[in-house]
Amino acid sequence: INYTFPESLFRGLEHRHEVFAKVFAYFQVPLQVKGNGGVESFRGQMVSGEFFPALETAPLLGRTLTPEDDHKGGNPAGFAVVISQHFWETWFSSAPDVIGRKLQIDNTVFTVVGVMPKGFIGADPLERPELFVPLATEPILDGEHNHTAGGFHSWWLVVMGRLQPGATVEQANANVSAISEAVLHETAPDTAWVARQSNQHFHFMAESGSTGFDYLRMTFRRPLAVVLAMCGGILLLACLNLASLLMARGAARQRELATRLAMGASRRRLVMQLMVESLLIAVLGTVAGLAIAPLVSHSLSAMLTSGHSELYIDTSLDLRVFGFAALVAVVATLLIGLVPALQATSGSLHDRIKAGLHTTQAHERRKFLPRALLSVEIALAMVLVVGAGLLASSLMRLYTSGAGFNPSGVENIAFSMEKQPLRGDALMRLYHELGDGLSRQPGVKSVSFAVIVPLTHSIWDEDFSVSAGKTTEIYMNRVGPNYFQAMGISFFEGRDFSWNDSVTESCKVILNQAAVKALFPGGNAIGQVVHERSGNTTVPYEVVGVAGDAKYRDMRTVAPPTAYLAITQDSKQQWLSYTAVVRTDGPAAPLAGTARTLAQRLAPTTPAPVMTSMASVVDDSLSVERIMAMLSVFFAVCALVVTAVGLYGTLAYATARRTSEIGIRMALGARRAQVMRMVLFQNAGVAATGTAAGLLAALLTSRALASFLYGASPRDPLVYAVSIGAMVAVACAASLLPALRASRTEPIAAIRCE
Repeated sequence: INYTFPESLFRGLEHRHEVFAKVFAYFQVPLQVKGNGGVESFRGQMVSGEFFPALETAPLLGRTLTPEDDHKGGNPAGFAVVISQHFWETWFSSAPDVIGRKLQIDNTVFTVVGVMPKGFIGADPLERPELFVPLATEPILDGEHNHTAGGFHSWWLVVMGRLQPGATVEQANANVSAISEAVLHETAPDTAWVARQSNQHFHFMAESGSTGFDYLRMTFRRPLAVVLAMCGGILLLACLNLASLLMARGAARQRELATRLAMGASRRRLVMQLMVESLLIAVLGTVAGLAIAPLVSHSLSAMLTSGHSELYIDTSLDLRVFGFAALVAVVATLLIGLVPALQATSGSLHDRIKAGLHTTQAHERRKFLPRALLSVEIALAMVLVVGAGLLASSLMRLYTSGAGFNPSGVENIAFSMEKQPLRGDALMRLYHELGDGLSRQPGVKSVSFAVIVPLTHSIWDEDFSVSAGKTTEIYMNRVGPNYFQAMGISFFEGRDFSWNDSVTESCKVILNQAAVKALFPGGNAIGQVVHERSGNTTVPYEVVGVAGDAKYRDMRTVAPPTAYLAITQDSKQQWLSYTAVVRTDGPAAPLAGTARTLAQRLAPTTPAPVMTSMASVVDDSLSVERIMAMLSVFFAVCALVVTAVGLYGTLAYATARRTSEIGIRMALGARRAQVMRMVLFQNAGVAATGTAAGLLAALLTSRALASFLYGASPRDPLVYAVSIGAMVAVACAASLLPALRASRTEPIAAIRCE
């Protein structure tokens, strides 16, 4: 599923209103605004003409953008921009005459036509755009990339629509699916590409957009569903734990409850009393959870937006959270209180009074259910521990599988050169000077440039062929000299690029091993010519080097066939902004200051460069796997702790009730070791049964994690062995203290207690 559209397909849908009242598109983009203090970058959105009418939010001041604004050249008065209330307050100091004022955005003059209220967040709940400009300005503001000119090869727009009154999502889905072929043929001029898409059953789909659209939700939807299931497992585990403890406590209160019944209290009244006690426990736990919920939710949102500091997640508590918490409290009360209350008040009143406080007869008749609950608790904990082990081992495999380059000590410094005037050889000399300036810093070993930073989910691919025959899809990157040395990518044969490679010479290309195998199976690639085919255009490249395979889009996918082009041979000046790749063995902090100083001196009209480490890029590319592994390990530890508390508490209660029995056994000659063994075996059977059931359940449920695992089987024997060892260790630790206490029982004291 692709959630982005080329502009041509969007325009083909824009005026088809069979089930939609309005269809609109938008694109997130940073916009550079020039002011008295220099150039500042703000979050912006390019929006189509129906964007604001479809979202139906009135402006605070002025008007919104309309279809008349979404034309080449803007409306008759020029280009219009709508600003946020925050931008109005900070940039214009809340000036009441802001409507009609001018803004210079990316060296283009815009007129402010409206101010949106603070509560307006657009169609993406994670974004807080400051500026809204017409979609038709993309070739001007985003000129380096010019997605509009890219046509159907450039997939960049998010498309949404407002349904006609009475229409349903199902009707919309059927409608857009039915018109897919027609729109495809009308808007895509490349017949071969259209035929390929048709053979792959190309069609549009409609989904509900009532809560907005964001990529983060798509990325983390399934992982968060797994996390929610783990949370439910921990809640159930805690409820079973408390139920077991309450049943043990209820057994110790038999005489008290029997006395209340003998004095006239009804069983219903006693059950209500015990349920109120359980409700108090649940309410106290819920209140404590709500108290720390903001901290936990803030931490989780920080984990989700790691590497995306510009994203915004609202983690404030609302009525839905409080309602869910109240529901959880009621469910927990029923789970932890009902069965212990019914068991504690069951049986004959005469037998309950006669049984006595320390007699084990009544307990023996009722000990099956607590043990069954403990077994279920251990089984559930076992499932969580196995799941955590599988996810953690998968994450370790991802980190150790190798990216094909060495991220340690590599810093990426992104320069934004779109709005400075230099082009061609002059721009290359600017980059050469930037590279020389960075390479002179202490600790810097190598400096190069690249248009695509690996593992950032950016993709540039083209069709390549050796002759007029079959084409092969090759991933692309445009890099500077010493790129492979700076990234730590192996270089096998041929030569690297040079600053002397110019647009007047034949185009050079360096292939990785996967591309060589795809294009030259069994042959030598050096000196051969490959052809890039884009539509009716063919560009020849001479192969001058062969490099090692390196991961491209993400860590999960094997290194694809990749071709590297020289930044000095970009004759069409397709790319203006490059990222410096700096390998250093010293502190990275001084590099940021040096890069800012160099950029300000050599290109004063550009914003400050942004520096990120390659190690953080690797971490961000594994954010889903890392978050799932961290949370699952956290929940597994919680499960082990809760299980240990349950085993300890239940065994401690049961051992305390057997004080007189233990005293008699010791008076008759039982040794302390025998008493310890007897008490330990009381939990051993429960632990063994629960562990066996947990293993079976884990084998059945681990298939649900298969899609999250990398290079690991959901039935990894090592993970299961470690999980069994952890559960055995917890059971032994929880049983040891009650066993030691029992072995130290003085026979005479125990008999006197009876």
